[in-house]
Amino acid sequence: MSDEKLVGIVLVSHSAQVAASVAELAKALSGGGGAVAVAPAGGTASGEFGTSSELVAAAAASVDRGAGVAVLTDLGSAVLTVKALLAEGDELPENTRLVDAPFVEGAVAAVVTASTGADLAAVEQAAAEAYSYRKV
Repeated sequence: MSDEKLVGIVLVSHSAQVAASVAELAKALSGGGGAVAVAPAGGTASGEFGTSSELVAAAAASVDRGAGVAVLTDLGSAVLTVKALLAEGDELPENTRLVDAPFVEGAVAAVVTASTGADLAAVEQAAAEAYSYRKV
């Protein structure tokens, strides 16, 4: 699997700890997700709460393996930061998508699906379907 091009996953949160924890959880719960590149991009460059376009761009570059990059976000300005980067056109790797999905459940679904070698569209769909996960 290490020679395959797998979709990379970026998790953008207002908190570095939240982004890192969700990345760790998604990889652990995915079983074979160890081969999938997952990068947290949480907080600001100075360690405060917030979002940083520089951290998001660096995380996306670090997980790009040629099959696309799925970006999941937690709250409002994280979404706006990623949308601004996508609009600029040259800050993120080609074939990077902002995925509309719940942060934790979507991250797990994205990593599990990416670990199977699925393409970016399938990873995006699996993460988005996490909105329908029922808990009761």
